[in-house]
Amino acid sequence: MRVLVVEDDRKTAEFVCKALQEAGFAVDVVHDGNDATATLAAGSFEVIVLDVMLPGRDGLAVVRQLRTRGDKTPVLLLSARGSVEEKVEGLNAGADDYLPKPFALQELLARVRALLRRGSETRDVTLRVADLSLDTTTRIARRGERKIELTNREFRLLEYLMRSAGRICGRMMIIEKVWEYNFDPGTNVVDVYVRKLREKIEEPGESKLLHSVRGAGYMIKEP
Repeated sequence: MRVLVVEDDRKTAEFVCKALQEAGFAVDVVHDGNDATATLAAGSFEVIVLDVMLPGRDGLAVVRQLRTRGDKTPVLLLSARGSVEEKVEGLNAGADDYLPKPFALQELLARVRALLRRGSETRDVTLRVADLSLDTTTRIARRGERKIELTNREFRLLEYLMRSAGRICGRMMIIEKVWEYNFDPGTNVVDVYVRKLREKIEEPGESKLLHSVRGAGYMIKEP
């Protein structure tokens, strides 16, 4: 499970990152609101731990933009300001939870796990891009009325690409999300699986959905 930590205080960011990693999470850390927006546009996360007071763009602006584009990723706001009014402002901006500073790391971990449970209950069961659908419960994919047989790895790759529809998915991000461990950066395993997947979801006469983005990765989107 991947968590994005956005915290400008580097000591706090280090403590939070270490606690999450020891709890078994993969963690990305950025220290600026603008960097957070760019990171979220380039990849997907299961939970975002987001400080309110940030350089570049504050946490409330980051979460508002996230919700405006339809991203439902659970957000835990962190703030040294803990009044009721400030908590209400954060939740009204689109955050799912609010944790005042200073906080115990055990409580932060408990809140992150609670958001993960809540997020798993609300994640879309059937994903759709144009006439391509993927039922994540039965693991059945269809292109129109045509049923598509997928291996376990192909299913996970297609699910990740469809959940990130319209966004570029870099090769290393795909490896981390689909294989959950690192390969030699020179490997072509992602390209091989994408080619196999494309052959299955794009038969002759069907519109192109899975696109290669030169030097960046892959993107699945409406034709």
